[in-house]
Amino acid sequence: MSISKFLLSNKEKCQALVDELGKKFKYVSILGTDVVVTRINANKNNSTINDTFDNELGFVVKMSNGGAFFEYSFDSFDLDIKELSNKILEKTNISDELKNIEVSTLDVCEEKLVKDFSRPSDFESFNKSELLEFCKKTTSRILKKEPHFLNVNTVITTQEISKIFISKNKNLSQYYTWVNGDIIGTYLADNKRMSNPREMSFSNEIQFVLNELPTKIDSLIRKGKNLAYATQIKPGVYDIITDPSITGLIAHEAFGHGVEMDQFVKDRALAKKMVGQYVASPIVNMRDGASSVFSTASYFFDDDGVLAHDTQIIKDGKLVNGICDLVSSRQLGCEPTGNGRRQSYKRKAYTRMTNTFFEKGKDKLSDMIASIKHGYMLFETNNGMEDPKNWAIQCVCNYGIEIIDGKLTDNYVSPVVMSGFVPDLLKSITMISDEFEEEGSGQCGKGYKEWVRVSDGGAHLKAKVKLS
Repeated sequence: MSISKFLLSNKEKCQALVDELGKKFKYVSILGTDVVVTRINANKNNSTINDTFDNELGFVVKMSNGGAFFEYSFDSFDLDIKELSNKILEKTNISDELKNIEVSTLDVCEEKLVKDFSRPSDFESFNKSELLEFCKKTTSRILKKEPHFLNVNTVITTQEISKIFISKNKNLSQYYTWVNGDIIGTYLADNKRMSNPREMSFSNEIQFVLNELPTKIDSLIRKGKNLAYATQIKPGVYDIITDPSITGLIAHEAFGHGVEMDQFVKDRALAKKMVGQYVASPIVNMRDGASSVFSTASYFFDDDGVLAHDTQIIKDGKLVNGICDLVSSRQLGCEPTGNGRRQSYKRKAYTRMTNTFFEKGKDKLSDMIASIKHGYMLFETNNGMEDPKNWAIQCVCNYGIEIIDGKLTDNYVSPVVMSGFVPDLLKSITMISDEFEEEGSGQCGKGYKEWVRVSDGGAHLKAKVKLS
């Protein structure tokens, strides 16, 4: 499979519109998007194949004369180029306030580059009916194997992303795919309590997910029972070990949103004042970038046409960099980091995380567990939030397993809420495992909206935090 034929058929028109608008603006770019996301689901009662809200097909123009940026989105070239250009110009009335805005040169973002990017995919080898049949068989298999399940949902979500970016000096295209597989059960135990265990698999290849997801059925069954018998944790401060999912949640909430530099522009992030200072233990290193690792947010260029980056955020405990989109980089006078992302072509580009993670360390997980007299190992992201202005953080873990005298027990607690002050949490990290895992199945909003695909993860961490 390859990039959208619709986008390719409109490339010349995009270039012509850039040239026409370039008579009025110093900077003009067009992003064209064709994104198809399909959710295939089967449970005990029904099965469905649906498109999702992620689907989009259209264009957005970005313009600037060295001050404010203007954007205009449309879904087709239904007017000739001059008519469309005039229509766009009619919508860009510049207020006195905007006339006074000045930003640094755009030259750093506009190196000459003509390139087509693509990633191999096996999507052509499968059709929707085959994937639906897989979901039905997996659900049926689990229900027959474990009668305690009231219902099971098996879900395959496929994503095909095509984008083009055209400006005076750039002519870029990219095509890539991703697939998420999920099994979510409703388990009723003998104690009449219910739980909702889940397992997942993800890759850029469908076959990998179809092979791996069934191997997690036994884990799903065990988890269902353990969570149904889980107790509430006694609130307090504990030594903890995080699984990669919770490590990623900490990275995402602690220094994800907090280092999105459009927040620096608005003085809404305490991190702005802490660059160059210790914010974590000296053994802590953290990164973000579409090229940092291979996962769901691994694109070739962002929605500003900036090539994918690998950005070091924390180095040996010091905050060294933030991440930024084109507009915030111009306002702050720094280089963009390839983090300009839109929910769709109809929405504004913001600075957004991509693949965010803590780097692996040198410790063995077995040694980390053995070092704890009494504490918990925490598993599975539920949700989280942070306050970038004050660095308060809250992370909700699906469950924890008690550690006593250096050994994992059979005592499950669920859910578990981890909270505190970001530097206190990160400075308490004393061990980091030599294992690493990135979870490529998530979505993230900016505030309560502007959803984009993200991944996060890292190594196991040993820290001391407040749990409730």
